[in-house]
Amino acid sequence: MPHVPQSDGRRPWAATVLTLFPDLFPGPLGASLVGQALVAGLWSLDTVQIRDFGTGRHASVDDSPAGGGAGMVLRTDVLAQAIDHARSSHPERPSIYLSPRGERLTQALVREFSAGPGVLLLAGRFEGVDERVIEGRGLREVSIGDYVLSGGEIAAYALIDACVRLLPGVLGGAASTSEESFENGLLEYPQFTKPRAWEGRAIPDILLSGDHKKIAAWRRAEAERITRQRRPDLKA
Repeated sequence: MPHVPQSDGRRPWAATVLTLFPDLFPGPLGASLVGQALVAGLWSLDTVQIRDFGTGRHASVDDSPAGGGAGMVLRTDVLAQAIDHARSSHPERPSIYLSPRGERLTQALVREFSAGPGVLLLAGRFEGVDERVIEGRGLREVSIGDYVLSGGEIAAYALIDACVRLLPGVLGGAASTSEESFENGLLEYPQFTKPRAWEGRAIPDILLSGDHKKIAAWRRAEAERITRQRRPDLKA
């Protein structure tokens, strides 16, 4: 039978996303085990519509960059009000601005966020946000990679999914994550399943030997080999 996440009755880990497009949520976060965990109450998700704090009759949220340049920048006064509103209900959560210039989202950082009460995420748009709100509200800038997206919502999916799957009960046990890529400074070893042979390629004999000690040693050696080849920057 498939694993169905079960709540243990404790206050769930929670994510709040400040966004101009709240209809994008839960999106992929509502599917598979992460979505089942959401329904089961292992974690919660809510959104704050930034435009609710816009200025003037058109609820403006952005303006042209000071000093000139292309695009528009999200206003500091609008964002500050939205952040303050979200923080009033969740003052204990770290406030994160999803930005390509932020610190890299690593598995260690995911574990840090997952171990806490949750996260408050600002999903930017356009050319970014006014620098003063980052400083004035003490936002922690986090990047999911060295590339630029059209908005922070996709980055929010990635960060939330990475955190939720580490929560107790979501994947059915700690063994599901203990040997994955980036744990212990290594990429994950190769995985195989049926059929035993496919298009002339066979499952390595050692994995079918039943000798768990030799299997463990083979997997460790493969993880070290792949890490050296593909990510020598990681500790192998």
